[in-house]
Amino acid sequence: MGVAEVSNVLWREREQLDLLLFKLEEEQLVLNSGRTRWVAHATREVEIVLEQVRQSELLRAVEVDAYAESVGLGPNPSLKDLATAAGEPWSELLLAHRDALVEVTDEIRRLSESNRIILSAAARATHETLLSINGTLETYAPTGRTTSAAPANLVDRSL
Repeated sequence: MGVAEVSNVLWREREQLDLLLFKLEEEQLVLNSGRTRWVAHATREVEIVLEQVRQSELLRAVEVDAYAESVGLGPNPSLKDLATAAGEPWSELLLAHRDALVEVTDEIRRLSESNRIILSAAARATHETLLSINGTLETYAPTGRTTSAAPANLVDRSL
């Protein structure tokens, strides 16, 4: 197990994280379009890529630990520690992998949080609409107590 194998695994992981980012953006486009028919499909695709990322992370951990042992590092070293132990030209490449991974995971975190907010708002709106149809929608009064709101009326403005 050498540094070349570690680098190859990192390339694959970066590609999968880029694919995850794409799938999250695709999911957001579906959510923002209001085409709820495709939300489940988009979410399923995100879950499939997430599983692939998990498998890549496991493979990376195995490769990194094997290489770390060969250069005298302990288990689960950081990419920065690996880069220091590897020497040039590998150290520069490993640091570039590290920077790219940090950047893409930050983008993934922001986008998944944004999607979570959109999904929560949609679920809340759906829940409130269903409750208003049944006449059991409760809201908060200025005092903080719950009150039953007036039933909502659905109006088709296209008529």
